[in-house]
Amino acid sequence: MKGNQRPLGKSVMGTLGESVKTQPLSSPVTGKGKKENASVSAARPEEKPSSGNEPLFPQPQREASPAKTFVLKGPLPVKEFAAQLGLKPFQLIHHLMELNIFATLTQVLDEEAIRKVCAKLGYTIVTEKRERHPSPIPKETKPTIQPPAAPSQDVRPRPPVVTFMGHVDHGKTSLLDAIRSSRVAQGEVGGITQHIGAYTVQRQGRTITFIDTPGHEAFTAMRARGAQVTDIVVLVVAADDGVMPQTVEAIHHAKAAKVPILVAINKIDLPTANPLRVKTQLQEYGLVPEEFGGDTIVCEVSALKKKGIEDLLDLILLQAEVMELRANVKGPAKARVIESQMETGRGPTATVIVQSGCLRVGDVALCGHHWGRVRALIDDMGRQVKEVYPGYPVRIVGLDGLPQPGEELLTDKDERKIREMAEARLEELKRTKAESPPKITLENLFAAIAEDQKKTLSLVLKADTQGSLEALSEQLRKLPQDKVQLEIVHAGVGPVSESDILLAKASQGIVIGFHTRTDGAAVAAAKREGVQIKLFGIIYELVDQVREAMQGLLEPELRETILGVAVVKKVFALSKYTVAGCFVESGRLVHNARARVLRKRQPVYDGTILTLKRFQDEVAEVRAGMECGLRLSDFNQFEEGDRIECYQLEKVPQSL
Repeated sequence: MKGNQRPLGKSVMGTLGESVKTQPLSSPVTGKGKKENASVSAARPEEKPSSGNEPLFPQPQREASPAKTFVLKGPLPVKEFAAQLGLKPFQLIHHLMELNIFATLTQVLDEEAIRKVCAKLGYTIVTEKRERHPSPIPKETKPTIQPPAAPSQDVRPRPPVVTFMGHVDHGKTSLLDAIRSSRVAQGEVGGITQHIGAYTVQRQGRTITFIDTPGHEAFTAMRARGAQVTDIVVLVVAADDGVMPQTVEAIHHAKAAKVPILVAINKIDLPTANPLRVKTQLQEYGLVPEEFGGDTIVCEVSALKKKGIEDLLDLILLQAEVMELRANVKGPAKARVIESQMETGRGPTATVIVQSGCLRVGDVALCGHHWGRVRALIDDMGRQVKEVYPGYPVRIVGLDGLPQPGEELLTDKDERKIREMAEARLEELKRTKAESPPKITLENLFAAIAEDQKKTLSLVLKADTQGSLEALSEQLRKLPQDKVQLEIVHAGVGPVSESDILLAKASQGIVIGFHTRTDGAAVAAAKREGVQIKLFGIIYELVDQVREAMQGLLEPELRETILGVAVVKKVFALSKYTVAGCFVESGRLVHNARARVLRKRQPVYDGTILTLKRFQDEVAEVRAGMECGLRLSDFNQFEEGDRIECYQLEKVPQSL
C-alpha cells in the first residue's frame, strides 16, 4: 500500500531514545485557582497524501473466475469476518467449531483460520499485497487535517482510543503525564484527576488518542448510554500495592464492555516493588500474562523514572494493528461526547472524539436535543483547526447547550433538518420524563431480554464484609446454570454506590445488597436510570429470589394432556361439511379443545373441535360410554374406524 501504511515487521520494543510529542487537552486547575487556556487533541493526518490519481490503497488483483473470492488483508474479528462473508455471527462460529476452532464474537482470527473457513465455504483467497517499507512520512506542520488524496477511497486507518483505569494513587495520571510530557498531576487538587481530558501522542509517525478519566464511573456512564468510545483499556497497577478493590472494579467494568485490556505495572523503581506478585494476582481475575501462557499483555513501567514508556506505546500500537481500526473519512461526521463545560467568552463547549466522517467548521451539529452551527474547532494545542478526522478529539464551540457524556453528535449541512430533529428530541425527552422509566427488576427481567440473546441474569453484588461476600458468591454459583447463566458482573464490599448503579444499567442487570446500605447518590441514580436495588438480611431469601428470577427467564414448556379418546362409527356427509358419529371410549371430548385424527395409528389431522352434539343439542362435553356427533375445523375426510384423541396444551414453568 501507499504511504499511509506502517511496516508490520517493526519490533514491538522500540528504541528508548525515541521522543514522545504531545500537548494537553486542558490545563489543570492549580491550587491557587488559576486556569490556563483549554485545548483539545490535534486533528492532524498521519499520512502524506499520494500524488496524482493513484488510489490510497492498491486494489487487489482479482482473477476473472465465476468462483467466489475473498480479499485477505490480515487478521479479522469474528464479527467483522462474518459480515464480509454475508453470514450471521453464529453461523460463522458453527463453521469454526466444525474446524475445531473455538472463538468468540470479539476474538481476532489469524490468516490460517480465515483460509480454512474460506476453503470450507468454497471461496478463493486473494491476498492483498502490502508494502513493507513505505516512504517516510514528513512531519505535519499545519493544524488542519488534509483530506485524503484519492477521492475513491473512503476507509482509512484511524488512531486507537485508549483509556487509563485502575486504583486511586496507582499512578494513572502520572503515567499519562510521563507520556505526554506535561505536569497535569501536580496541578490537580490532591494529585487526583478531577476532570476528563483527551490527548494525542505521536509515536513513530503514528498517533494514539488517550482519554484520562477520573475513574471507571465516567467510563461506565458513557457505556450505559450506549457509547463505545474506548478501543483499548490500560489497567494501571502499582507494583508495591498490587491488585486493590478499585483495580478489581476496573477489571469488571472493562470486561463488561468487552474491551481489550493491557496491564501497566507502575512504580517498579520502588524498593518494595514486586511485579511477580502483581502478575500472580491478576490471574485470579482472568488476566493471565503472556509469560505465564496467557494472552494478556503486561508491561513494567515507572512514571517517575520514565522507564518502559516507549515499550508501552509500542504494545498499544501492536494491539491496535491487530484490531485493524479503520473508519470512513467522508461524509457527515459522527462523534461521541467525552465532556462538556461552560466557558467564559465561548459559551457551551463539548469535547468529542470523531468516530466517522469529517467534522468541519460551519457544519450544523446535533447532539441529543442540543444543536448549533460549529463556530470553532480547537485542538489539544489550543489551535483552531478547520477539519477533524476519525480517531482525533477536538473541542466544539457553537452548541446551544451542554450535552451529556456519551451522547452521539451528528452533523449535516441542512440547518432546518437539524433544528427540527432537535425540537423532536426535546419533545420526546419531555414526554419520557413525564412517564416513569421502565425499570429492570427481578420480576420483569424476562421482558427486558431479547429473544435472540442468550438468557443471562446479571448481578452487581455488594456485602458488608469480605467473608459474607465470598460465602454469598459461592452459594449463587452453586445454582444450576445449564439453562440460564448467572453472571456476577461485580462483587464488592461496602454500601451500594452510584458506580454500582451505572454498571448495572450498562449490563442490563440488578443490584443485590446483603447486610449493607445504599448511599444517597446511588438512590438518586437508581431512580434516574431505572435500576432495581434489592437488599437482603437473610442469605437463603436472597438465593431463593435469585433462583426464581433465573427460572422466570425460561420460557414455559408446553405439556400435552390427553382428555379422551373416541372412535368414528358413522360418517354423515352433509351439503357443506362432514359430521362424524363417534363413540367415546375413554375420558371425555370437550368443545373447542384440540383434537387429533389417527388412522391406522398415524396422525392425519390436528385441529380444533368446532361442534359437539348429543342428538340435536350442542353440548360442552361428552363423557365415556356415550355417542355424539362432532365436526372439526377444516377437515371433512373422516373414515369409519378413525380414532379421535382430544387433548389440551398446558404451559408448565421450567425448572433449573
